[in-house]
Amino acid sequence: MSLQVVGAGFGRTGTMSLKLALESLGFGKCYHMIEVFGRPEHIPIWAAAHRGEAIDWNALYRGYRAAVDWPACNLWREQLAAFPEAKLILSTRDPESWYESVMNTIYPSSMAAASSDDPGVRRFGQWAVEIIWNRVFDGRMDDRSHALAVYGRHVDAVIAEAPADRLLVFEAAEGWAPLCAFLEVPQPDSDYPRTNTTEDFLAHRGPPPAPTAG
Repeated sequence: MSLQVVGAGFGRTGTMSLKLALESLGFGKCYHMIEVFGRPEHIPIWAAAHRGEAIDWNALYRGYRAAVDWPACNLWREQLAAFPEAKLILSTRDPESWYESVMNTIYPSSMAAASSDDPGVRRFGQWAVEIIWNRVFDGRMDDRSHALAVYGRHVDAVIAEAPADRLLVFEAAEGWAPLCAFLEVPQPDSDYPRTNTTEDFLAHRGPPPAPTAG
């Protein structure tokens, strides 16, 4: 099975809702950060990929038809090259809203996990800190201006570099219409998924939140 959809949007840009949407449209299973939490054997593979080493993308994504969220979004270029028929979705949201969501959910969650007494949770947390907060944001997530600049550069780079005929820039608030048109599938009668909001995250996981993104 070849990957058909690659997500380039950072975590907290509606990626969990997008995962559910893609799965309901027939592009499932969809890989998301929560898959790594349940598959610790993927951690060294992703670490190698982030070091620029060649990995077997088909083996990593065996059983999946789409991938969104971190860590996949960091390596969207490599995945488009590995899956030349795949389409790219750049999920976005208001940058200030994105930053507030991250700082209330997955950032403290990752930091807490990185110092957990549980070895498995600690391993996951340390890996997430390395490939997201240190690698992408230079260990400066507390610097709002810096984090927002990184976010903006990422969005600009995807739009500038991705083939226009394979790219959809998408906000969850737009609902099914642009997504279904882009993927050339019928539009469901149901509402577009809305899940893993900040309120959901905190209500379901409590302080500190569990180490997931979305």
